[in-house]
Amino acid sequence: MVASLVVFLVALPLCIGVAAASGVPVALGIISGIIGGLVVGFLPGSNLQVSGPAAGLAALVLEFVGAHGLALLGPVVLVSGLIQMALGALRMGRLFQSISLAVVQGMLAGIGLPLILSQTYALTDSKQLGSALKNIAGLPDLMTSILAAPQKRAALVLGVLSLGLCFLWKKVPAPLGRVPAPLVAVMLGSVLASLPGFDVKRVEVGNLLGAVHFAGPSEFASLADPEVITMVITFAVIASAESLFSAAAVDKMHDGPRTQYNAELFSQGVGNTLCGLLGSLPMTAVIARSAANVQAGARTKVSRILHGGWLLGFGLLVPALLGLIPVAVLAGILVHAGWKLFDPPAFPKMWKTDRGEGIVMIITTLAIMVANLLEGVVAGLAVAIVLVALRMSRITIHKTSHSGTVRLEMHGNATFLRLPRLIEALESVANERRVHVDLTRVQHLDLACRSQVEEWAQQRRKAGAEEVQVLLPGAEPQTDAPARHSEQEADTAEFQPIPGPRRPQDVRPPTAPGPYDHAGAPEHGYAAQVPVHVQQHAAPPHYYPYSHGIAPETAHWTPEDDRAAQAYWEGTQR
Repeated sequence: MVASLVVFLVALPLCIGVAAASGVPVALGIISGIIGGLVVGFLPGSNLQVSGPAAGLAALVLEFVGAHGLALLGPVVLVSGLIQMALGALRMGRLFQSISLAVVQGMLAGIGLPLILSQTYALTDSKQLGSALKNIAGLPDLMTSILAAPQKRAALVLGVLSLGLCFLWKKVPAPLGRVPAPLVAVMLGSVLASLPGFDVKRVEVGNLLGAVHFAGPSEFASLADPEVITMVITFAVIASAESLFSAAAVDKMHDGPRTQYNAELFSQGVGNTLCGLLGSLPMTAVIARSAANVQAGARTKVSRILHGGWLLGFGLLVPALLGLIPVAVLAGILVHAGWKLFDPPAFPKMWKTDRGEGIVMIITTLAIMVANLLEGVVAGLAVAIVLVALRMSRITIHKTSHSGTVRLEMHGNATFLRLPRLIEALESVANERRVHVDLTRVQHLDLACRSQVEEWAQQRRKAGAEEVQVLLPGAEPQTDAPARHSEQEADTAEFQPIPGPRRPQDVRPPTAPGPYDHAGAPEHGYAAQVPVHVQQHAAPPHYYPYSHGIAPETAHWTPEDDRAAQAYWEGTQR
């Protein structure tokens, strides 16, 4: 019971604020909160996660309603809910967990920053200009209007007070600090707004039942519009992702049963289908309410169900109290919510952890700001995929020379992304008369790289090269001349690696155990087990005589000596 009251006190101002930020009647935000409690609260998925109107979709809803009208919002939300139900039934819930963390954080930042910009205008009882870029461009004019209008300055005082309380309230000691900061901001702001000199805008509340709108055939016919279809997909994807990311965060806060992701996705779809049927705002799981629920000691679904009952009773019985709340106070609460989504410290942290992921995060955020949420997320995913492909397509190339014969040995994955480096390596030996290209240790050789190597070899042969040998992965050697050289050539080998870091995985282990594999370093007392002629010819890992088909200039050299030399050399490096 106590937990349900705490969640209700957090949810009420957020329902009102999200509705105001979305440009729809306040009652529609409360209806979404009621459905999130009384309907989704009963359904399986997460026991402690609480659902309600989505702050992250407020900017999108505002833009959509301004372009297509409020009547079309219901069908869009309804179809989005059906898509979520289908994804849950197809067991696609876990798919959202495979999205790059940098894309997720960039998406949240891309949601939070436009929310901050839009509510900056609401802090002064001013009308926002539309997109994030337009709101940024209009900030100088906003500052000028504040200086010229006492009403806007009064609203700004209330908004800044509300924002400050939300940021600082966590430092207030218990038991007072346990009261939700949004509730304190709403109560204090409403009291101050009643004083002389605070002629500010207040929330306009209508009847809950009167706000319900059932869409007709004409509204559903508009779903054929490509712009509307895009918005349906955007709502479904973002609402699903936000809900499941919230579920993962809530699971870390308690030791109870874990979230069933597919069931949770299906439940969220049921909730959005009902919200769309009634013409209200889209809903998601909300981390602020969910965290308050866990921190209040909730252990079962009861608290989140009861919070929906409190919202229903308050909206039906005492709606007049909501009309006392200043709009600027709600704007301050939403600026705080947007700041937590934006999370500026996450950018330098991501950059220090992984610069590539930091670039993905920045690109995602900027793309959302410039274009829209769906296109921004797609852009971020595309950059993340390219980054992964580049990191997986690593190739190491070693170049050695043996008495006029140049050998290129390659390791790793040779894909078209590394084609420039492969071409550079081949061009570096273009003037050599005798060249061996060994690709037998390449784990993956795609068609672009294979074609490049084969064309290069063919051109060199036509140009009159004395010997060009290409060893492809899993293929027989392709030669124009015998591959082996005399034993006397081995001592003149010169190692010339092409620029690029060498890593432990580039070192080839022995092909089979031998009698000297345990040789170890001299200080370990094993040097006596290694023949002197092996110690004299122990080579670094990039050169093993028998592996190259070239025996050193010494008597009785065997493959076992080859492996002993490797073990001995590696032991001396420890």
